[in-house]
Amino acid sequence: MLGFKPAGTDVTKGDLALAGYEDIFKRMKERFGFRYVVSSLRESISASDNNWSAAIYDGNEFYHSRTYKLHIVDRVGGGDSFAAGLICGLMDGKSGKEALEFAVAASALKHTIPGDFNCVTRNEVLALAGGDGSGRVQR
Repeated sequence: MLGFKPAGTDVTKGDLALAGYEDIFKRMKERFGFRYVVSSLRESISASDNNWSAAIYDGNEFYHSRTYKLHIVDRVGGGDSFAAGLICGLMDGKSGKEALEFAVAASALKHTIPGDFNCVTRNEVLALAGGDGSGRVQR
């Protein structure tokens, strides 16, 4: 990410060190003056099974979303769905945390749909984002 590497993280193995992400987010905010620093976070268990979450930093607070255990149907469009979900959540007036949860849920659902278009409804995303803490995607 912009030449920053989170300490203690090996994306190939799917090992994530959140403290490393928090550190680089703070440095990015300081260096570039971003309003938010955000990243999706993938933990690869296998080519078909991943853990999916994200983190956000607003200059005051670092927040890590809930983690979804995904059985991937199609990864294409997952990042686009994440970005669109974040923008949608912020445009709806959600806090950074709420927008992040909306974005991660939208993207998690997209991973279960073939093709590059996320054909889920806002209500489906809200239901998953506000669901139980198991993080299991059900379609």
